Amino acid sequence: MKQRVITAICLLAVLAVVVWQINTPVLAVAVAFISAVASGEIMRCANVKNKFIRIVGIIFSACVPFFASVKVMMPFIDAEVWGGIIGFIPNIIFVIALCLVFLLAMLKGYSHTKFEDVTVSVFASVVVPFGFSLFIRLRDMFDNMQLGVYLIFFALICALATDSGAQLTGMAIGKHKMSPNISPKKTVEGAIGGLIFSLILNAVAIVIYNKVANAPLDKSMVIVLLVCCIPVSFMGMMGDLSASVLKRNFGVKDFGKIFPGHGGVMDRLDSTLFTLPCTYAIALLTQNIL
Repeated sequence: MKQRVITAICLLAVLAVVVWQINTPVLAVAVAFISAVASGEIMRCANVKNKFIRIVGIIFSACVPFFASVKVMMPFIDAEVWGGIIGFIPNIIFVIALCLVFLLAMLKGYSHTKFEDVTVSVFASVVVPFGFSLFIRLRDMFDNMQLGVYLIFFALICALATDSGAQLTGMAIGKHKMSPNISPKKTVEGAIGGLIFSLILNAVAIVIYNKVANAPLDKSMVIVLLVCCIPVSFMGMMGDLSASVLKRNFGVKDFGKIFPGHGGVMDRLDSTLFTLPCTYAIALLTQNIL
């Protein structure tokens, strides 16, 4: 428990620095770090033995966040300049090149490299970092950057509050198992409690945001976010269960050990990989409708 508390305090300190510098490349560096670590964790757990594939995949995943937005390097590099750099070659070309490199590596190391290793590595090196890159896309998608930052916290609250609320409620009154074959400790009562806890925290966050923001959320946006809170939080719960399935398939307890007492990046942010895309989809729809 002591180790978990110390790690949590350190993580909160790092988070505070990232939030303080969220409008600078510090966010991109942080996202690149968690993307690279998460990619490495998945490939290690999947027992990808080809070191070349693992190294190239980790490097690629660390680069993905820097292609998420033309504003990612501001204020050090102007958006127009960075946009010209990352837009010079279509992003899909890099993905195609990565797949071809992995397949060639499979041919060279056919004795210890399976096609399954390639597919897992593509998922870990492309899909996972793209999911985390939505932190940056959300921040930069609106002219009002404060709204983008708030949506980041909306996605995080939907993921982390649901998980914490479900755990506390399950410990207090949980009786009916939700998915005993996947995660025996999760209960139906805990799941409902987690969803309610997320809704309450998001409502509080909206009130705080409207008091401090330069451009408060209008009534329509508030309604959309509160209505979407439950399904987004539910998807976060499904993300946690999906990660549990992967760990069972891989035969591991945790994805990693980078956070002592808490596991790896994927152990802490698995739900976020589901809530971020949902939040981004909501933001795209509201941007076009409201």
